[in-house]
Amino acid sequence: MLKNNLKYISLLLVLLMMSCAKRGSITGGLKDTLAPVLRYSSPKNFSTDFKANEITLTFDEYVKLKNTNKQLIISPPMKYEPVILPSNASKVITIKIKDTLQPNTTYSLNFGQSITDNNEGNAYNQFKYIFSTGSYIDSLALGGRIKDSYEKTPDNFVSVMLYEVNDTFKDSVVYKQNPRYITNTLDSLQTFRLENLKAGKYLLVALKDKGSNNKFNPKDDKIGFIKQHITIPNDTVYEIELFKEVLPLKAFKPIQASGNKLYLPYEGKQNFKNSKPQVVLQNNGETLETIITQFPKKDSLQVWYKPLKADSLSMEITKDSYNKKFTFKVKDQKKDSLNITAVQNGNINFRDRFTLETTTPLVKFDKSKIRLVNKDSVAVDFTTEYDEFEQKLYVDFKKEPLEKYNATFFPGALTDFFEKTNDTLIYKLSTKEHSDFANLKLNLINVKRFPIIVELTNKKGDAVLASAYSEGQTELEFNLLEPNAFTVRIIYDDNKNKIYDTGNYLEKRYSEEVFYSQKEIDVRANWDWVEPLDVSIPYNPEQDRKDAAKKKKDDQKKKKSF
Repeated sequence: MLKNNLKYISLLLVLLMMSCAKRGSITGGLKDTLAPVLRYSSPKNFSTDFKANEITLTFDEYVKLKNTNKQLIISPPMKYEPVILPSNASKVITIKIKDTLQPNTTYSLNFGQSITDNNEGNAYNQFKYIFSTGSYIDSLALGGRIKDSYEKTPDNFVSVMLYEVNDTFKDSVVYKQNPRYITNTLDSLQTFRLENLKAGKYLLVALKDKGSNNKFNPKDDKIGFIKQHITIPNDTVYEIELFKEVLPLKAFKPIQASGNKLYLPYEGKQNFKNSKPQVVLQNNGETLETIITQFPKKDSLQVWYKPLKADSLSMEITKDSYNKKFTFKVKDQKKDSLNITAVQNGNINFRDRFTLETTTPLVKFDKSKIRLVNKDSVAVDFTTEYDEFEQKLYVDFKKEPLEKYNATFFPGALTDFFEKTNDTLIYKLSTKEHSDFANLKLNLINVKRFPIIVELTNKKGDAVLASAYSEGQTELEFNLLEPNAFTVRIIYDDNKNKIYDTGNYLEKRYSEEVFYSQKEIDVRANWDWVEPLDVSIPYNPEQDRKDAAKKKKDDQKKKKSF
């Protein structure tokens, strides 16, 4: 009986084990992490006296091509792109050359990370097929790094080009011709390396080439360059700063926006605040009174004029050597009316000025009809400033902590261009305690020259949170800041116009020099923080990435320990 029971129990255990095995899934072994391997190519890689019009690459496994339009870099560029087949998975890649190759030239086809295995997507990193139409392979190289002249981090997919300087060379070559050699930073690099170069004299240029045509289009592209022609071979590590040129003014036909306003579109990011164009609007030869303002967030000016009956108007735009005339029809349309909006609603920070934005431009201010009082109804002294171009009225006054203010604009305090006045406007403002804010003192070390613009920006550098202008002072105080993590940006204002000025390729003019601090300054409420800042140690994006990766790794370790 016991033996029979043992048999039944043993059989039951075997069945249970088989059942468990059936429920499991087949793992297929370890995950493939190896990149494809090139078995052979025809003609062979690094061939000389190359005369073929087709190249075949054979791999040890099925591969597929991914993003060749971005990843594949052919140097020198070919006028007609080669046809690369197949589009599906295969062990063989065929490259059909459609262009006439230059004599005695070394060609490089760098596939970047576009060749991957079919199953796991492991990339054959930076595979290059190289050949020469001459008797030897050029072997010289040149390297460097890319940065942006103004932005904190440079763009990716930046093309770096060499143009041969010979008897026919002109600076305009970047607009019209392909470079002799080209490489690209792709999507993860800020460094570049040009290889398989021949000795000679060259123009070194970098492009954020939005059109992907290897030619500089100032309207869309950023450019960087080295002023002096470079000679190869040399062992210099070049740093190229990309910038976006300010295009020469080009106005387009005005558009009627209302019965008293025209839009004047223009090309390029113009600095009109310091130097507006002259705009003359006429009706049958009679000059009309106008006010010119900026259309917010658009490349257009607003031309305000008094309502009138007319079938057509003429406009002449003049700025420096630029002159353009338009004649256009107008219709009877609804007129813009005065509307006033407060930028601050409720709380106002100590560093801010109370700001009103108007839909129509103002022309008169009656301070006697503006009243500012605190919570005890005691009058508070104030000043006003009007920015006509931006259509903003600033009211500035000394703000006390934990105070409440009432700003009243009685009828007739503000009059716009069309002689319309405000109704009674009442705004309630309040302040917080000083302890809710932070004070920061910057001690700048190794400043190269003055004057400088010093800005506290957010982490990305795309928003200015506080600024100061220094003509020699190295200790700068930023008091009553909202708690935040700041990056410091310093602009060397060489032309002393108090704004950043970009470069120009044809004028061989670099942008004004810009410095970013490597680390953020994290200031907290009720802190008085003193920060020494060595301006000779600039921001390094690569170091920033390493620090971020280390922080992420440390955070993961902390989570595991809990």
